[in-house]
Amino acid sequence: MADTLNGAAGLVSVPALLHRNAMKFGSAPAYREKEFGIWQSWTWEQTCEEVEALALGLLDMGVNEGDFIAVIGRNRPYLYWSMMAAQMVGAIPVPLYQDAAAEEMAYTMGHCGARFVIAGDQEQVDKVLDIQDGLDTFEAMIYLDPRGLRKYDHTHLTQYSAVQDAGRAKRATLEPEMKARIAKQNYDSICVMLYTSGTTGKPKGVVLSNRNVIETSKSSSEFDDLRQSDDILAYLPMAWVGDFIFSVGQALWTGFCTNCPESADTMQLDLREIGPTYYFAPPRVFETQLTNVMIRMEDASKSKRRLFDYFMGIARNVGPSILDGKPVSLLDRIKYNLGELMIYGPLKNTLGFSRVRVGYTAGEAIGPEIFDFYRSLGINLKQLYGQTEATVFITAQPDGEVRSDTVGVTCPGVELKIEDNGEVYYRSPGVFVEYYKNAESTADTKDAEGWVATGDAGFIEEGTGHLRIIDRAKDVGKTASGALFAPKYVENKLKFFPNILETVVFGNDRAQCTAFINIDLTAVGNWAERNNIAYASYQELAGHPDVLSTIQSHVEEVNASVAQDEMLSDCQVHRFVVLHKQLDADDGELTRTLKVRRRIIEEKFSDIIDALYDGSTEISTTTEVTYEDGRKGAISATLEIREAAVVAVAAKLAAE
Repeated sequence: MADTLNGAAGLVSVPALLHRNAMKFGSAPAYREKEFGIWQSWTWEQTCEEVEALALGLLDMGVNEGDFIAVIGRNRPYLYWSMMAAQMVGAIPVPLYQDAAAEEMAYTMGHCGARFVIAGDQEQVDKVLDIQDGLDTFEAMIYLDPRGLRKYDHTHLTQYSAVQDAGRAKRATLEPEMKARIAKQNYDSICVMLYTSGTTGKPKGVVLSNRNVIETSKSSSEFDDLRQSDDILAYLPMAWVGDFIFSVGQALWTGFCTNCPESADTMQLDLREIGPTYYFAPPRVFETQLTNVMIRMEDASKSKRRLFDYFMGIARNVGPSILDGKPVSLLDRIKYNLGELMIYGPLKNTLGFSRVRVGYTAGEAIGPEIFDFYRSLGINLKQLYGQTEATVFITAQPDGEVRSDTVGVTCPGVELKIEDNGEVYYRSPGVFVEYYKNAESTADTKDAEGWVATGDAGFIEEGTGHLRIIDRAKDVGKTASGALFAPKYVENKLKFFPNILETVVFGNDRAQCTAFINIDLTAVGNWAERNNIAYASYQELAGHPDVLSTIQSHVEEVNASVAQDEMLSDCQVHRFVVLHKQLDADDGELTRTLKVRRRIIEEKFSDIIDALYDGSTEISTTTEVTYEDGRKGAISATLEIREAAVVAVAAKLAAE
């Protein structure tokens, strides 16, 4: 079958790539999954057979070309195969966030008109059953894990393995139709539909074609010399465009192996066991790992802490230069090699990064101190800039040109331009087809010549061609004095501290900047335990006087750093409050990809913002929260508002 596809239509679809891999890399591992503590493995040949069996079963269930099939669950080979099987029969997979509430799923499934759902387990099945009466097009659901579902009404519910068995049994009858549907596909056929995170409103359905996915996968794989022998760990949400490109697009193009952890709880252990060579994580993951490292060092003996601090000082000075192949003195190289033996090597092994050859972070800006920490260990961590609408890649950092303050140069095939208002525009083979059922937003985002507005403000450096992103264009403003206001710049500096998990800075059109801060419960809880400080909840710990004083010292340290940047010195935080609850996606304060929804936060906590600016020293507030089981509740608290010292800027003092 692979020869027929390659000869007739070429590698223009996911099924074509899958069959190519089954022929070319047949016995090589394609997918692994850890289950019950044991790694299971499937070769490319076995993967192709599993996908075909499911595709034939979907045909038997009556799936038509153009149907939308929602896929919901944690990262598992079977669910990746579900998306490929949907593409084999001309249907369109729509992966959804597994932690989405039922009402969120109701919107996306209703918007795309999904006829079928493939769900990972009972939790996902229950959410769909809760909303099925409001879904006009929904007909049937396939479930993967049968636990807890034995007594359910199976009229419209079928086990995944049963669908495959039916497909295998009817292969002779159904295979001609499957082959015919595959043969119809071309570069302009729809490959997948992915929903945006919905930072400013309802999520939009981003339609991506085979051209978008395959061309982007090809060029990005060549850019970083990705190989068939590489390993990745697939643990990020399947609904996110990055996971789709890494775990489906690039995996199919290069033939490397996609490894799925057993659960979120075992992810770090599974990461160590796999030791991926190609790794991606958003800044929040790297921040959390660094926090855990610092917590462990605080608990270590004085001699170990001194040893760690000494060699990390050497690493910060020469590690990035050694990684980039730049000249370093013989003495420094000897010291670094000794540090690799005693500190860096064991630490990388603990983190699961011993084999990382190419590492990336994106989605949000990462603090430069955090970024430099990992590179100083010899981990080739780089930054890329992308969007769902670009099929991920817009810019990326080439080896040897890695810096913490840029997001790299244009990826192969990508064009960039900066409009007069500073907004970044791009054009590439990865540019999305359209927003589904939203011609107005499509026209607002993509013009007739294919240029896409990113919504981000930035500039291209002369000489290097590197792109620097300042902030979201809509978030960049001016303080009352007319100085530039870029909240993300300050927020990233604050989040470098292990005690701070999330921040939101305010100041647009204001005389001064203020901030909301969430503490990191793991880091601060560890500090409380070491100091015999008892606490019963996040709220109680967040309001502890010693915690507030520690956070104040962090804010003031960041103010001193911000003051050194003449352009952004007015962004120093004058007053702040440590919130009584963590910002949460279930409460609508964050997106499912953990991006801050500023407008919602401004509306929801308007009383606290007013108190930050009216001189109050405390504020009593009540906030609605969503519990894990979906119930709503409210928490009340009286929050202390703290003043932070700011640094006078010499240039401004001189002007005055």
